[in-house]
Amino acid sequence: MRLQGRRESSNVEDRRRMSAGTKAGVGGIGGIILIVIFTLLGGGNLGDALNNVVQSGAMDTVQEETVQGQQAFTEEEEELARFSRQILAGTEDVWSKVFQQMGRRYEPPTLVLFTNRVNSACGSASAAVGPFYCSADQRLYIDLSFFSQMKQQLGADGDFAYAYVIAHEVGHHVEYLLGSLGQAHQQMSQTDKVTANRISVRLELLADYYAGVWAHYDNEAYKSLEPGDIDEALDCAEKIGDNYLQQKAQGYVQPESFTHGTSAQRKRWLNRGLQTGDMSITTFDKSDSEL
Repeated sequence: MRLQGRRESSNVEDRRRMSAGTKAGVGGIGGIILIVIFTLLGGGNLGDALNNVVQSGAMDTVQEETVQGQQAFTEEEEELARFSRQILAGTEDVWSKVFQQMGRRYEPPTLVLFTNRVNSACGSASAAVGPFYCSADQRLYIDLSFFSQMKQQLGADGDFAYAYVIAHEVGHHVEYLLGSLGQAHQQMSQTDKVTANRISVRLELLADYYAGVWAHYDNEAYKSLEPGDIDEALDCAEKIGDNYLQQKAQGYVQPESFTHGTSAQRKRWLNRGLQTGDMSITTFDKSDSEL
């Protein structure tokens, strides 16, 4: 991506020099990646893995304390922090204009950078959960080591792939502001698990779509996309599809347990947002066969 000269967002809390003693977490785009794989590799079965994904919303209270001494960050991590602030700034610029066109006001989320564990208004979270968005405090949380894990464990790499991860979580914030996130969560709490999973898939695909919408307008304004960038993001979307991860972890898939969408669906909705930038499109007015 072309980011030279781009501003960095000030809506960032850097908690990387803080520690939190807890074990629970809240799922995001990376949650299904690490929870499922780590559970299976640790001797658990698919049922255990799926329970861990669901139970990752279990809330504990933690205290965060500043770590004694000055922690040194590598040049790579500092570059990723700067990159994340620039991507967040890009989402602020794009969504402010898009919301203004819809006659609404965009209230940007805060990005929280953390290491290992963190406390949020949604509960405490381990870095193993991956990046996540908490609507209770309108913050997105990222342990920057997740990007290295993406590369090493899934072979998903590239700056636009990393930007897609951040933009997806911001997409959940857009869902929150537009009301679709709250409505979906209410419906999920009032139905059976399989149906709730299907609603979850629609939420995740819509966040993928909004990530694409952001990239559409960011590129329109700044010519930020370089050759190969879209392929990086689509490759990432493929490798975080439920079917891809289940096949990789256990050798077979269980469609009724999907919570984020298949590889084909995630690629399709991300690319649709990239190509159209159309805010009138939503996953919630589509049949299952249209997703």
